Amino acid sequence: MAKKPAAPKSRKEETRSFEAEVGRLLKIVAGSLYSEREIFLRELLSNASDACDRLRYAALTDGSLLSDDPDLRVTVVIDKKAKTVTITDNGIGMGYDELISELGTIARSGTSAFMETLEGDGDGNGDDVSLIGQFGVGFYSAFMVADEIAVISRKAGEAQSWSWTSDGTGTYTIAPVEEAGPRGTAITLHMRKDAKEFLETPRLQHIIKTYSDHIALPIQLTGGEADAESETVNSAQALWTRAKKDISPEQYTEFYHHSGHLFDEPWLTIHNRVEGKIEYTNLLFVPSTKPFDLFQPDRKTHVKLYVKRVFITDDCEDLLPAWLRFVRGIVDSEDMPLNISREMLQNNPMLAKISTGLTKRILGELERKAKKDAEAYAAFWDNFGAVIKEGIYESDDYRERLLGLCRAHSTAGDGLIALDDYVERMKDGQDAIYYITGESLEVAARSPQLEVFRAKGVDVLLLCDPVDEFWLSRVEKHADKPFKSVTQGGIDLTAIADEKSDDDDKTAKAKAAPDDEMDKLIALFKLTLEDQVKDVRVSERLTDSPCCLVADEGDMDMHLARLMKQHQGFAAGAKRIFEVNPKHPLVKALAGRVSKDGSDDSLADIAWLLLDQARIVEGEQPPDQAAFAKRLSKLIEMGLGG
Repeated sequence: MAKKPAAPKSRKEETRSFEAEVGRLLKIVAGSLYSEREIFLRELLSNASDACDRLRYAALTDGSLLSDDPDLRVTVVIDKKAKTVTITDNGIGMGYDELISELGTIARSGTSAFMETLEGDGDGNGDDVSLIGQFGVGFYSAFMVADEIAVISRKAGEAQSWSWTSDGTGTYTIAPVEEAGPRGTAITLHMRKDAKEFLETPRLQHIIKTYSDHIALPIQLTGGEADAESETVNSAQALWTRAKKDISPEQYTEFYHHSGHLFDEPWLTIHNRVEGKIEYTNLLFVPSTKPFDLFQPDRKTHVKLYVKRVFITDDCEDLLPAWLRFVRGIVDSEDMPLNISREMLQNNPMLAKISTGLTKRILGELERKAKKDAEAYAAFWDNFGAVIKEGIYESDDYRERLLGLCRAHSTAGDGLIALDDYVERMKDGQDAIYYITGESLEVAARSPQLEVFRAKGVDVLLLCDPVDEFWLSRVEKHADKPFKSVTQGGIDLTAIADEKSDDDDKTAKAKAAPDDEMDKLIALFKLTLEDQVKDVRVSERLTDSPCCLVADEGDMDMHLARLMKQHQGFAAGAKRIFEVNPKHPLVKALAGRVSKDGSDDSLADIAWLLLDQARIVEGEQPPDQAAFAKRLSKLIEMGLGG
């Protein structure tokens, strides 16, 4: 039984303001001389194609939605006299609520930050506007060529048509249309004076062939001449169904722009057909720049699922793991039932096999790329390495392969290196893969804990993504070598030959403070700082700095403890060990003074200052900043003879 269309809502014409972020976006788009203004047509045709895809999917469960006009299509009509271009589709259409949510709002978190990026430095030269396509503005790009846009739409299954109009200056008008029009959406652009080129038939033909030839719907163009006839401009064939030899790089790129709503060049294209017990075709892309939603909390994947060329969903979380969410494209299955619902996709064994095949294919292509072109792979890793490392933490099945893909900077300073390469160049006597974590490469590289490693020529990995702390907790070793943090536990490098000569080593030992003096200094520091540190001991890892803080063996790594402490409600972790360098001139002088004069208040102040100094070097704030400033001033006064 056909579904009865919903009754019209009794609403009157109303004028509403755009949400603030959309208003800013329209100001940027409408007021800029964008070098690629022709992109507006690609964006509107892509949206029209998506609307038809969504109607085809909805009609799988309600055939009446398509019954009145089953042949899906997109039309473009030029009216030179009225100076308008109208793009019409007979897809799913929009009702009152959709017009407000889709055309009056950008419903994506993080938009404000990207508006700041688009606005750039405010010099007005328009350089930043070339980024517009990367942020999915879609419909709003039409304001680059139009000074007014009028939309008339009727949602499939509803009887009421609605109009939406705006000049892009901050408000829009929405009103019911008295006579119910055809299903779908018609967008009429009232072209700006400087956009007359887009009223010429050859110009629009060229744009459609260039950007939208792959759309699997006929795009019919009617020119602006009085005797113009409608003609189908595009090939109307799904690109992924063609043989690879028949597809040009430019066509792949434009399909990437269409399917991913991105504007950069694809870094990697993966197009293949799988035959056997399960048959499917995939056309996947790895972007060359970070998509704006890469680190949104929902970690949504962006590969569209088709069944026999019929769009099913672009929200299939089981098609690829979340740690491959940077991949864009489509998968078209020949085996799934055409009327499969989104609920049925969950725990579908056929979908699980496709997911496994896709994941292995992507990892294999990344491995080949890493081996063939290390420089290009380094660019990929800078963009998506942090996401790949989520898989090291989450995936037991692919952990070893992902470790093989892992790259990291190190104290050697020769760019990104693979873990296997690190193991191959380990020093004789080195029994662990040493690493340090930090907020940035610069901060990590300056850590005093690295001094003895540099003295012995031992390379240390610099890991600066927040996810590093978590995947390292799941991976005990690689190539039979355990991972060990240089900021945690005791460091024993005695089995590794020092790069200094024996004479230099004897000189260094001679310069160290005597053991008896150091014992007294350590005892003083322990007594003074007993409430703040777990222990005080002579350091084996420092060569240039007077002191540092380290985590005890088995305790949480210091950088992880700081990350967790920043999380609301997480209490401070275990106390850390305070290490002092007996070879440092300051420590030697303090040790001699304790041995000669015993304890006094100034030595206690210095102990506190050294502890706060160690905290600052680690990127922390002294817990009592007023006391720190008072002790520092007092010490300076003493030095000046005050």
